[in-house]
Amino acid sequence: MRIRGIALALLAVSIPAAASTVPLDEPIRPIEPAAVTNPALVELGKKLFFDPRLSKSGFISCNSCHNLSLGGSDNLKTSIGHNWQKGPINSPTVLNSSLNLAQFWDGRAADLQEQAGGPIANPGEMAFTHELAIHVLESIPQYVAEFRKVSGRDQIDIGQVTRAIAAFEETLVTPDSRFDHWLGGDSGALSAEELAGYGVFKEAGCVACHNGPGAGGTSFQRMGVKAPYVTSSPEQGRIEVTGDEFDRMRFKVPTLRNVELTYPYFHDGEAETLAEAVEVMGRLQLGREFTPAETKQVVAFLATLTGTQPSFVLPLLPPSSERTPPPQPFE
Repeated sequence: MRIRGIALALLAVSIPAAASTVPLDEPIRPIEPAAVTNPALVELGKKLFFDPRLSKSGFISCNSCHNLSLGGSDNLKTSIGHNWQKGPINSPTVLNSSLNLAQFWDGRAADLQEQAGGPIANPGEMAFTHELAIHVLESIPQYVAEFRKVSGRDQIDIGQVTRAIAAFEETLVTPDSRFDHWLGGDSGALSAEELAGYGVFKEAGCVACHNGPGAGGTSFQRMGVKAPYVTSSPEQGRIEVTGDEFDRMRFKVPTLRNVELTYPYFHDGEAETLAEAVEVMGRLQLGREFTPAETKQVVAFLATLTGTQPSFVLPLLPPSSERTPPPQPFE
């Protein structure tokens, strides 16, 4: 019995502490890997996400503004639409967008499926119509077969299209950041400077809006709490959806996951660097003047939120048929 007791004691010493599997109790929570329940639907959505034939020009795809090689955005102040039109607002990242309470800066789309249909029919973006997009897809035999496989129907409708795109976008999560490793109990995952930056981030009150697995994306907040935000952008935020004066200049709080990749910042893209964004947010939202050292620390911490980027084989898009309408890039 004594030998068994010694063995159990040694076993208890060798087993890692429970804290290594239970995340630390912090305002920002770990991101879980995506759980794919319908691989065929996701694969179809991936093709549609990259297919420029859903635009009038035959040139613009979802990936044009949400480039998965650039952190799920386009690194432009405002996106470029049909006929090189200047977009009205900065393109938010599609990465981890499934964690948001709503889609678009003003939250006008309740979920990813509703969001997916917007740019296709927007004259300043993909400049198509839902009817024409369906006509294109129905003219491509391989797409007809794939839609039949996932829906059991011969007829394609816009709901099936947006459902497939949303299913693919739901897989675009970025777990395994260094910060997530630290949350999981790896005390060596962050440097002293990065930990100091997280301390400043919490002490200053940034976590009031930037919390949860997405480190944001779960509330609408007024841009310019302590001082007005001066901008030339005509975008007024959620008031465009609700008509309520209370919502003027209230925007969806952006996720801070992968934020080092998704410059420039804010709805108008006016903050070119992460350091500038931190300084402006401190002054306008918190009434806090960060010192250069604090700004540097916070920026270092924010870089630890970059997770494993989506990795997959680029889809080989099915060829058009003789019935497929030709693109109209210059009309």
